[in-house]
Amino acid sequence: MILLIIIYWDDVGATHLYLHSTISGPPSSYPPPERHFTPRHKASDDKGKSFLSDIDTFVNQFLERSSESSKEVRDDNTLGALGNMSGDAGNPEEKYVSRREWKIHWTPITMEKKQRQDDRKQLVHDLCSINSILDFPGKGRTFDDIPNKELDHLIVDDRHGIIYCYVPKVACTNWKRIMIVLSESLNGVNGVPYHDPLAIPTEHIHNSSLHLTFNKFWKRYGKFSRHLMKIKLKKYTKFLFVRDPFVRLISAYRNKFEQVNEEFYRAFAVVMLKRYGNYSNPPSSVIDAFSAGIRPSFSNFIQYLLDHETEKEMPFNEHWRQVYRLCHPCQINYDFIGKLETLDEDAEHLLRVLRVDNIVQFPPSYRNKTASSWEQDWFANIPYESRKKLYKLYEADFKLFGYSKPDKLLHDL
Repeated sequence: MILLIIIYWDDVGATHLYLHSTISGPPSSYPPPERHFTPRHKASDDKGKSFLSDIDTFVNQFLERSSESSKEVRDDNTLGALGNMSGDAGNPEEKYVSRREWKIHWTPITMEKKQRQDDRKQLVHDLCSINSILDFPGKGRTFDDIPNKELDHLIVDDRHGIIYCYVPKVACTNWKRIMIVLSESLNGVNGVPYHDPLAIPTEHIHNSSLHLTFNKFWKRYGKFSRHLMKIKLKKYTKFLFVRDPFVRLISAYRNKFEQVNEEFYRAFAVVMLKRYGNYSNPPSSVIDAFSAGIRPSFSNFIQYLLDHETEKEMPFNEHWRQVYRLCHPCQINYDFIGKLETLDEDAEHLLRVLRVDNIVQFPPSYRNKTASSWEQDWFANIPYESRKKLYKLYEADFKLFGYSKPDKLLHDL
């Protein structure tokens, strides 16, 4: 690893200490990493460059020459540029993983799977274009415009050069298990990191302290945080998994309001019961409510989502927040887009792309998951106008990720 320590004075005489390692990319004043298709931005001109950017350019060129010499050991069918990754000094979470530990495949990935990924990414790229007629809040933002608090779903594994944007109700529990195993962020009772995803205790999986996420970078790296995010976005392989938006809502309702969940009952169910369920004084606990046969209906849940007052009080909970708001697909160029509807195939493909299928396997799919064929039954009691408004609310997710408009639900009965 090359580490450069540079002390310099800026135009107003302030002193700056700059630590620069081999993972460094363009300076933070550069635009975020661009898509693999048609670039939407141009790099800043020479006028804006500094001595530091010259150093960055030199290091990047050095790394590119080094990577060319080892080109023969790469898998030409993998996605993303994992590169030669090393952690920042003093951060135990960021460990270098030798290239020889990555699995090399001698058989190509099928053209069908490669084409599926190309089609999914091309669709996102096209709809994020300024020429697209699809419009939704935040579409035109740059990566720098996104507040840190909205980057809390981007989990980073520096050991293998992976960034995962987790979407609740889209197999995120098992993908978080995978990330814990890969990052070795949790040890078992014997003091050894977990190697079996299913052996990880359930109570630890969603523990935010076990996952390094982008929103934590500011506290750790200060003013260099965005610079480091852009480096990792450029160098690492980025993926997310999505699901039919309406089916995801049904799954969220079933999980959070049809099962005993004190936290969601107090935070959301009580509000729904008071506003839309004609309960002026609902039971104070979920146990008492369930014992009395009281719970918000699916119709109450939809009313809550469509109520303009809801997000004036607080943003949507992550379990029903739109994917474009969680993962920012128009600002982040994802290398792999998986779908719950093709989970088994996509998981196998992705682990191979990441070259970690010799380390971990995706757990078997949960067979009792919410099925898309249930939509007609679940929406039977939802008024036609409410269905149309709900589709409009989640239209960007439907279109960005290639889900057909649910015409059967949206035509006037």
